[in-house]
Amino acid sequence: MVIAIIPARYDSSRFPGKPLAMIAGKPMIQHVYERASQATKLSQVYVATDDERIEHAVHDFGGDVIMTHPAHETGTDRVAAAAEEARADIIVNIQGDEPLIAPELIDATIEPLLSVQNIGVATPVKRITLLEEITNQNIVKVVIGDDWRALYFSRAGIPFQRGIPPEQWLENCLYWKHLGIYAYRRAALERFASAEPTAYERAEQLEQLRLLALGEYFYCVATEFESIAVDVPSDIARVEEALALSARS
Repeated sequence: MVIAIIPARYDSSRFPGKPLAMIAGKPMIQHVYERASQATKLSQVYVATDDERIEHAVHDFGGDVIMTHPAHETGTDRVAAAAEEARADIIVNIQGDEPLIAPELIDATIEPLLSVQNIGVATPVKRITLLEEITNQNIVKVVIGDDWRALYFSRAGIPFQRGIPPEQWLENCLYWKHLGIYAYRRAALERFASAEPTAYERAEQLEQLRLLALGEYFYCVATEFESIAVDVPSDIARVEEALALSARS
């Protein structure tokens, strides 16, 4: 069985109450839930939260909730805790601030785990075509091996090209950005949850580096799909504009 778990916390330093922010007449968490539910490879979708306000909102639109402890440090830790209550072989971690996530992207991320047994985790990546994305620390870059295995994730512009002006980097090398969806085998997710954060993870503030340190086969799925993450309240207008444009087309 393959399930999705959407971690959702109410407290956010940049945007308190973000999962319940209204977008085109619906709370954001409902948009994410409904889009995830359209993925054909998922048997069930859950929201994992520690907040009763989010729990009630999800129940109001007919969604399923698993309540978790407030002390979880990362969204993946919350997903791992919720997965203990749900029977599944593959668990997909879908970010709760991606109201435009494509169901096709979720299916594409799951597919490698259905066909290759030794892959522990799969995640989507998109080719970078703009220099400003390489230098943007909010965009996570990933270096990928010839077998599509992730070698390292960083907020820095990697690979660094010594002796070459940055404006020429895209001419000489491929750059990839990471899209924050993960499909885990249950064993890999359990190993993540039982391990301590690493020095690299703390330095970069990237929890996926813990999986690399554990030696997981971390497979990258190239995609052209992209979404608009809601990080701050001003992002809502961009999402509503995209929804209106999609409705007219």
